[in-house]
Amino acid sequence: MWGLEYDRVVGRGVLYVIACGSPVARDVGRLVTLAQREGWDVCVVVTPDGRKFVDVPALALLTGHPVRSLYKNPGDPDVLPAPDAIIVAPATVNTVNKWACGIADTLALGLVVEGQGKGLPIVAMPYTNWAMGSHPAFRESLERLRGWDITVIFGDDLVPLHAPGTGEQHRDAFPWELALEALHSRVDAGPLGTP
Repeated sequence: MWGLEYDRVVGRGVLYVIACGSPVARDVGRLVTLAQREGWDVCVVVTPDGRKFVDVPALALLTGHPVRSLYKNPGDPDVLPAPDAIIVAPATVNTVNKWACGIADTLALGLVVEGQGKGLPIVAMPYTNWAMGSHPAFRESLERLRGWDITVIFGDDLVPLHAPGTGEQHRDAFPWELALEALHSRVDAGPLGTP
C-alpha cells in the first residue's frame, strides 16, 4: 500500500510521526516508509480525531510498534521507545493553536510539548483550508512555534491551501518528503543544546 519493499538503512534513531485529524492522515504511511528508508525507527502517534482517519493495524504492522493515541494508565510501562525527533504531519489548526499555548490535553500534544522542552528536533507541517489558515490566532501560533525553534513548513508555495470542504481532493498533493527533508536538515546541523 505505501511501498513496503525497501532496503532499510539502520541507525538514525527513533522518530515519532504525529498525525492529526485530517483527510491527509490516511496517507501517513507514506511518511513512515520514507523515514524508514532513511534509517529511522518510526512510531506513529495520532490524535483522538486522527485515529478516525488512519488504518491502525496497517501502521502497526508497518512500524512494528503499536499506534498510540491516548495517555497510558499510571504505572503501565511505556510501549514505545523514547523519541529522538518528532514530525507533526498533518498538523491541524486545533493542534497548532493548542501547542502554541502549551496545552497538553492529548498524548500527541503532551509529546510535542515535552519534546520541545527536551530540545528534540521537531518539524510541523500543517494542512488546512484557506479560511481556517487565514485566522489570526493560527498565524500567530505558527510564528510562536517558529520563534521557539520549531521548523514549520507552511505557506501556499509549500503546502497550497485549499477551499473549505475540499481537503480530501488534495491528499495526493501533500508533500510528505518536505517534512523529512526539513528534519534531516535539523538533525544533520547538530544538537541544539539544552536550556
